[in-house]
Amino acid sequence: MHTGVLLSYFGLLALSLAYENLALKKPTYQQHPIDGSDASLYQASNAVDGLKSDLSSWGGQCMHSGGGQTNTWWVNLTSILSIHYVTIYYMTQNQPWATYSFFPGTFLGFSLYISNTTDKSQGTLCFKDSNYTTSTIPPVVNITCPIHGQYVIYYNERLAGVTYPPDYYYPYAYNLLCEVEVYGCPLPGFYGSNCSIPCPDPNCHHCHIEPGTCNGCKPGYQGHQ
Repeated sequence: MHTGVLLSYFGLLALSLAYENLALKKPTYQQHPIDGSDASLYQASNAVDGLKSDLSSWGGQCMHSGGGQTNTWWVNLTSILSIHYVTIYYMTQNQPWATYSFFPGTFLGFSLYISNTTDKSQGTLCFKDSNYTTSTIPPVVNITCPIHGQYVIYYNERLAGVTYPPDYYYPYAYNLLCEVEVYGCPLPGFYGSNCSIPCPDPNCHHCHIEPGTCNGCKPGYQGHQ
């Protein structure tokens, strides 16, 4: 076998072992949408359109919210699925990161939840930023959160009467997301890096995406065999 064929083979093999982006083109919601004739440039669904070559506010590939004391964006995976990690691409205006201090400052303090409903308080807090500054927060953030859920919720706040660090800049929370990718298994009942291993217990509906331990039984069953 020629070297080029070997490289192509192993490249395809690596792709086949990757988790699937469960958020791609799924329904979305933004708490403070921007209205007007150019609203499509900023709409919530831009963050799951699979496009991230233009990370500007005018390129039509990113979502841009209005401001509020609280600000929520979510994607609905349309069913409860096994998630491994989430990758968030922030708006940069196609400039070197931190060229515009406004952008890193808007992301500081954000939280990421995974829930079975749109209510984040009923879900799992995967990440809450309490350490980043405008000089340390990266333009692409990877968050590992191996649990099951239907809604991936990005949340930030700038509450009245609360004193925030100087880097937080603005008195309102904004969401400026160019892409949110949620990687995991597209079907329940399977686990592993290629989502091809059935859950060990046949009555298990949801099992952990890595070791395969049961996290939820099929209707009418409880416990393990």
